[in-house]
Formats: sequence, structure tokens, C-alpha cells
Amino acid sequence: MLKRPSTALRLGIAVVIALVTIGIAGAIVTRQSETNESAAAVPASSDASSPLTSRTNSHILQPDADGSVTLVEFLDFECESCRAVYPFIESLRKTYAGKVRFIARYFPIPSHANAVNAALAVEAAAQQGRFEAMYSRMYETQEQWGEQEESKASLFRDFAQSIGLDLQRYDAAIADPSTLARIELDRQEGLALGVDGTPSFFLNGERIRPQSEQELQSLIDGKLAARP
Repeated sequence: MLKRPSTALRLGIAVVIALVTIGIAGAIVTRQSETNESAAAVPASSDASSPLTSRTNSHILQPDADGSVTLVEFLDFECESCRAVYPFIESLRKTYAGKVRFIARYFPIPSHANAVNAALAVEAAAQQGRFEAMYSRMYETQEQWGEQEESKASLFRDFAQSIGLDLQRYDAAIADPSTLARIELDRQEGLALGVDGTPSFFLNGERIRPQSEQELQSLIDGKLAARP
């Protein structure tokens, strides 16, 4: 899936975004119905009364040179569509290295039994400076644990061990209510911004619904071209 760009993936993204747009619930995009390895800081908006697409504790997958172009993705690690888009996001990171800031924000879907467990594992890894390592591991192994009702917390702990985390610190982070609160902050912010499914993208604070890989890339190129 890392090949650039396949017709199947283009069609897949178009279907995903279309489903999000018209609000159809489904297994691919689920309608939300309820209420360097180390993440760097992101400047928060100066308008505290408005919902924010990023905050000072948002996780940066890749920084840019001047902060003028930022792509934010609200994601669910158990979402099949997020996993399908993941290789393309990785290819964009290479294409726009040093030019575009990529930010990942949590948006676990309540109907996904292990979405919160996965987010907890990633956030616990982030506290040890390994956000991206666990972020990638979740997508790479999603077929192994996704769409299952039983808790996969023990499997995620195995992932933590495999990427070299201090397991005592990992367990403490998982048990700490502030870790879940950090995830819920992202989800609530997403709801306030109108996010109703995953993946959902914001480019420089504006919700975008690209119908293809090329359209998403064109939108980014447009923002880069408009820089002063």
C-alpha cells in the first residue's frame, strides 16, 4: 500500500470521505453519536472561544520549517479507513518533509471495542517519547486485533515491551486517569469541530473533504503556494 498512488486506494479514500460527508454509519466510517518520536508542542489558537484543531499538547508526527501549513487528522486506530489512509499519509510526510506539519489527534469511536485501549497504549508510549513507534505499530497490526470484542490491552502491553518501553511506567500511565483525559480532550475537541467519523482532516484549521489523493495533495500545494 505504500505504492504511489493506486487506483484502488484513490477510490477507497473517495468512498470513505463520501460516507463521512453524508453521515452514513458503517464499518468503514462510523458515525459518532455520543457525547521525534517525542511529540513537540503546537502553538494554540489565540481565540480561546473557538474550537481548536491543535493544542500545545497535540502530537506532531512531523514538524515543518515555519508552521504555515498544518494538516491535522482526527483518527481511530481501530478504524479500517484510517489504516487504509495511513500509507498515503506516510508518503505525504516524505513528500512534504520540512514544509508541512502533520498532527495526529485521537478520536476513538465508541462502537470500536478496543479503540480507547489502543489510544491509551499510544498515549502511554508518548509519555516515554515513543508516540510514533506505537502509532505505527497499531496500524501495522490492526488486522490482528481490530473488530474484536474482547480487550486487547494485554496485546498492546506486548507491543509496548517490543518497542522498548519501561513497562512499569507504561502500566502506571495506563492506570492514570489523566492519560484517558488526554485522549478525551482530543475527542471532545473533535466533536466541537463537527468531526463525526474517521479519518477527518483539517488543513490550516479548515475542515477538508478531499475526494482523492490528488485532491488532498493539491489542497496542500495550494496552501504552500499561498505562503507569504
